[in-house]
Amino acid sequence: MLIMNLQYISDSNGKTTGIFIPIKDWEVLKKRLKGLKQEEDTEPTKQGILDGIKQAVKEVNLIKQGKLKATPLKDFLDEL
Repeated sequence: MLIMNLQYISDSNGKTTGIFIPIKDWEVLKKRLKGLKQEEDTEPTKQGILDGIKQAVKEVNLIKQGKLKATPLKDFLDEL
């Protein structure tokens, strides 16, 4: 199971405006998301970046809720 150490970024009113993902977690996440490498090879659009992050956060939340099964990191790395 991939456990990420996300940090939420808030504005002065307390509204969440972004998420910080540690680079180690981001590298693992990039490998897991299909097609992200292909998008990375071309100049990314702002919308493409936002869509990728939204999808990643949705998947992490589904894993936390038990609605999506995560691959244990050891199994994932063994597949490489």
